[in-house]
Parts: sequence; C-alpha cells; structure tokens
Amino acid sequence: MTRMVRVLRTLLWEFSLPLVLIVVWWGVSARSGSLYYPPLSRILTRFRELWLFDRFGSDFVPSLVNLAVGYLSAVVVGIGLGVAMGLTRWLREAVNPVVQFLRALPAVALLPLAIQLLGIGWSMKAGVIFFGALWPILLNTIDGVRSIDPLVTEMTRSYRITRRERIRHVVLPAAGPQIFVGLRASLSVAVILLLASELVGSSAGVGHFVLQAQRQFNITDMWAGMVLLGLLGYLLNLGLQVIERRVLGWHIKRR
Repeated sequence: MTRMVRVLRTLLWEFSLPLVLIVVWWGVSARSGSLYYPPLSRILTRFRELWLFDRFGSDFVPSLVNLAVGYLSAVVVGIGLGVAMGLTRWLREAVNPVVQFLRALPAVALLPLAIQLLGIGWSMKAGVIFFGALWPILLNTIDGVRSIDPLVTEMTRSYRITRRERIRHVVLPAAGPQIFVGLRASLSVAVILLLASELVGSSAGVGHFVLQAQRQFNITDMWAGMVLLGLLGYLLNLGLQVIERRVLGWHIKRR
C-alpha cells in the first residue's frame, strides 16, 4: 500500500503542471481568431485525425523507424567503443584526437554532405541521427568506465575472472549510472536531428509534414505535428526512465 501511495504521489506531482498548462492553454485559446494561434480544441481534433488515422502509416511510422535505427546504432557503438576506450589506455589516447574533432562538428551542418553521399532516403536520416547521438553516449561511457575504483579491477584479476565476465558483471554495472546520463542526453539530440533531417531533405515523415503544413499555411496541422513531436520525446524519455529504474534499481535505492 505504501508503494502504491508513493507511485500515485509521484504521478500527481509529475502530471499536475502539464495538466494546469493544458487547461490554461485551452481557456486562453478558446476564442482565438488568429490564424497563427488556433484554439487548442481544434489542434487536438486535427491531431486525432492526422496521427491516429490519416498520417500514421505514411509519416509517423517512417519517422519512428529512422529514429530507432539511428539511436539504437549509436547506443550499441557508443557503449561498445566507450567500454573499449575506457579500459584500454593506448586505444583511448590514439582515438581521442579523432573523437574530439568529430564531436565538435554539428550534425545539422553535415546535412548537405549527408544528402550528397546518402541521398534523401532513410539511410541519410538514420546516419545523421547516429552521428549526433553517438557522442554523449560515448563520452559518458568512457567517463563511467574510467571512474571505476582500480582496486575493484585488480581484485577481479586476482580472482582470474575473464575479461568478458569482468565487463558484464563489474564494468557495465559500475559505469551504468553514467551511461544512462549519456543515453538521456543523446535521446533529446536524436529527436531534434530527426526533425532537422526531415525538414531539409525528405519526402515523408513528421518533419516533412510540419514543413509542408507551414508552407501551405495549414497552421492547425503544423501545430498538430509539433504536439506529436513533443509527445514523442516525452514518451521516449519516460520509457528510458522505466528501463533505467529496472536496470539500475540498486543504484536508485542507494541514492
């Protein structure tokens, strides 16, 4: 019972401010006659019509696939390379100049090059998302691995624990909190780059739809697309928090 009360209290605190803002937005915009600020009721109606029916398969699903491919690829490469660089000093020193150079390049600025090399298909969007989302995961993984107490590493060696078991049972759990910091940061970057890649070069997707709605002065549709992007980012972050609580339950309880 105590746990249920704690969960309900957390949900109440988390959703109270969004609900208040929605009520205020609804009331302020109810009698709006402006083309650029339509009533919230009209926006939600178009949201239901577009993203639950008309545009779900043609625009939302492709965007979600591009985001998943780019972000998950960044997770796999970022954690794998970050663990290797964190554990191996010579590899870290050899690769570090290249990493620092590449991470300084804005992924959005590489969009014209990506379009020239990969076209305007899903590979371009997934590649741009991968490039931008990689660095927070990689750098936080390196920091998390390097922050492990050297005595712990020496103890695993003295017990003749294999390298694979050491990474699985010692390195990854110890670096887990820092890795999830990078995962959360890169997730927001991935959503931003999804929109940017679909705005610049695309024939489908949520970003393409928002741009076309703006060009055609379908402002209500444009707002509906923006609401969808906000909800997408929020739900993905919420899902990542659930995964973090399951994987790092021991760390959260201790904190």
